[in-house]
Amino acid sequence: MSRVTLYARYSSDNQSESSIEDQFRLCREHARREQWKITGTYHDAAISGASMILRPGIQALLQDAQRGVFDVVLAEALDRISRDQADVATLFKHLRFAGVSIITLAEGEISELHVGLKGTMNALLLKDLALKTHRGLRGRVEKGKAGGGLSYGYRVVKKQDESGEPVRGDREIVADEASIVRRIFRAFAAGKSPKAIAIELNREGIPGPLGRAWGDTSIRGHVSRGTGILNNELYAGLLVWNRQRFVKDPATGRRVSRPNPENQWIRTEVPHLRIVDDELWQAARARQKQISAIFGPNPASTREGRASRLHLANRPVSLLSGLLTCGCCGGKISILMPNRYGCLNHHRRGTCANNRTITRQKIEARVLAGLKDRLVSSEAVSEAVRAYVEEMNRLNRDRRAQSDTDRRALQKIERAIAGIMTAIEEGLYQPFMKARMDELERQRAEIADRLTQAPPDVPDIHPNVSNIYRQKVVRFTEALDDPDGGREAVQALRSLIGQIVLTPGKSRGEVHAELRGELMGILEIAKPQQNQRASRCMSAVVAGPRNQPC
Repeated sequence: MSRVTLYARYSSDNQSESSIEDQFRLCREHARREQWKITGTYHDAAISGASMILRPGIQALLQDAQRGVFDVVLAEALDRISRDQADVATLFKHLRFAGVSIITLAEGEISELHVGLKGTMNALLLKDLALKTHRGLRGRVEKGKAGGGLSYGYRVVKKQDESGEPVRGDREIVADEASIVRRIFRAFAAGKSPKAIAIELNREGIPGPLGRAWGDTSIRGHVSRGTGILNNELYAGLLVWNRQRFVKDPATGRRVSRPNPENQWIRTEVPHLRIVDDELWQAARARQKQISAIFGPNPASTREGRASRLHLANRPVSLLSGLLTCGCCGGKISILMPNRYGCLNHHRRGTCANNRTITRQKIEARVLAGLKDRLVSSEAVSEAVRAYVEEMNRLNRDRRAQSDTDRRALQKIERAIAGIMTAIEEGLYQPFMKARMDELERQRAEIADRLTQAPPDVPDIHPNVSNIYRQKVVRFTEALDDPDGGREAVQALRSLIGQIVLTPGKSRGEVHAELRGELMGILEIAKPQQNQRASRCMSAVVAGPRNQPC
């Protein structure tokens, strides 16, 4: 009997969760007719078929196929698996190598011919759909209607035409938000920086776009891209569309913006949506040009100019980039000026009280000391890892025992169903058999779903895992000594810790740093009384020399 797994997907342009169950129902009926054994199901919800890279369901299916979990993948149609020609070919190649075939209800068993023809047709369909959508949006914009997105200061107008169909693309001004927009323009034209404006608005509790806190970038934006409050020409009564296009990175499957030439932009006068008069608009533009002439494009103050130049410079990769978090507000901590970290919510938005900053060299030194000296030399590592290994292996044993019990029960149900079918074929049908068959089918479906939803089996953790962690630290230390090993050092760092939380201390200039991550989590599992001092050293104080080390 063939071991079959089911795959289903619905895309973001068909937002119906029932579509998944409908696809599974049709596939189950087909598998029942063919007397195939269904071993599991995989699905991706509200995800486009244009790329497989970001779809967890198809990735899990491919991994299980390589482990020999099933023999056949059954789907409603090939475009449910993917519409991308290259992805279809790649998946087909990997599944064939694993000895797994693809069967769909629409095309039957998939061969190289289907991959070539259907893949090409689906790719052409996607391209044609994109062109038609773009053409439709252009026609809407040329009529003065929005081509997508909703700017701060406006709301969607919901109305219907004579036939009852929704009319799309109409916007109207929100009076309260419009007054904030005019306030921002007046303050900027009068000499205030976007950062000062954002802090002032946040202190007054005025919500920003999408209800979030105001930031200097949401006000300043990017001049050439037309982003930010100060660059949105819609406030001046001009609708600009098609500034940029989006393409998918074939390596990551994510959309990446690409600027369009200005001669491809579509401009339409929309005086009924004007919020800022021409005099105020020109005053803000004049100040932008003045700042650009002094500091280069975009920055709105001397400090912001330095930050912009720092951002654009080809500076070395920071070992802690993206790992630092504020312990007061939970926001990001990043470089505010050359070689100095601080809370963005405090310094750019004014929504956090954490005004402490710390040099890059100091926090990096403290983190490295915590990894190399405290964690590796601590006796808590061995004890914690031992407890972690025992717990994970116990969970593995329990999970495997439950799976074995379910499989034996499933085999018993299969034999009972086969016995009833044999009796019916031999003319021994009794009315009670239907109720019994329905009950057995229900039990079989419940057990099959439980087996499908069970977490994948993972190898038992070897007790020697503590040595593996120590080797990672050694590799990290070696990478730091290598002048060309910056990227490797960053990767090694992220394999040991996932987050660094910085919290201001009581004394002036005192900043506490707490390392969090996979290894830190293991250390928390077992804390022997004799190793409490070692555990405390996981939180290192990062400040001046008056603070004694752990």
